[in-house]
Amino acid sequence: MNPKYIREEPYIPTIAHPLPVAAEEIGLNINPQGTVDCLPGVGAYVGADITAGVLSSGMYKTDALTLFMDVGTNGEMVLGNADWLLACACSAGPAFEGSGVRHGMRATAGAIEEIWINPDGYEPTYRVIGNVPPRGICGSGMISLLAETFITGVIDKSGKIHRDLPTPRTRVGDHGGEYVVAWATETGIGHDIVITEVDIENLIRTKAAIYAGFSVLVHSVGLELADIEQVLIGGAFGQYINVEKAIQIGLLPDLPWERFKYLGNTSVLGAYYSLLSRDLRREVTEIANKMTYLELSADNRFMDQFMSALFLPHTDTASFPSVMKLLER
Repeated sequence: MNPKYIREEPYIPTIAHPLPVAAEEIGLNINPQGTVDCLPGVGAYVGADITAGVLSSGMYKTDALTLFMDVGTNGEMVLGNADWLLACACSAGPAFEGSGVRHGMRATAGAIEEIWINPDGYEPTYRVIGNVPPRGICGSGMISLLAETFITGVIDKSGKIHRDLPTPRTRVGDHGGEYVVAWATETGIGHDIVITEVDIENLIRTKAAIYAGFSVLVHSVGLELADIEQVLIGGAFGQYINVEKAIQIGLLPDLPWERFKYLGNTSVLGAYYSLLSRDLRREVTEIANKMTYLELSADNRFMDQFMSALFLPHTDTASFPSVMKLLER
């Protein structure tokens, strides 16, 4: 098989349903009699990890209208139920995974994972993985920080920092306005940990892409976000998302919290299921065959939705009644 098409627009995989091969034929260091069975993909950016995720989620067997999301760099998502499945992927970028953010880092020891800001004085408190001096901010911490700075008025709806607040925490740095999360004396890196306006812009672009992705999915089948009966969040990062704060920044739709469920690493779980059951291996193939892939790069609705979502929480504030109620306090 020639893999060159993966690098050429529109990035179509050479094969979507790979055939089983013997381990010894591809040089894997396992029992040479072992068989390697790759799960099927669906489109350019919706691969076997998503079909495995749908399998492990069980959404393909339920009557409830379900949105499955794998919140990562590509922002894959699937909408549907037992009757139909519609999938897409949006280029969300790696901001929530620590890239493109000045003090971003992965969720390891020293990462700030949750932040609270007191609206009286704008002083933060935070929780650090490993209970050690902070070294940076991981994805869940960025969502928390973005929500807290917005709700307390440190930043405006476009992500700009209010520089006239009565606190030394807001200042102008080398990259424009910034908010000091931790002073150098508190950290494990010897200098202040901050979030800058450039960081905030990258985070807003990421959340806007994700929101635009599932908005287009829902509207393309003539439904509204309020019609979604359950939102299943997969991926290693997804299980640490604070739903309340993700709604406050417009990363997730403003739905009742009980509709959101964390599933953990669904791609690995789906692979386990497939490894242990021939019946489930057949089912995952049926899932891929039933799934329709929507290419967002060729859909003008995506850019319209993306531009509308480049504010906190969104330009359509009526879609976020719980956030507006909170801001009125």
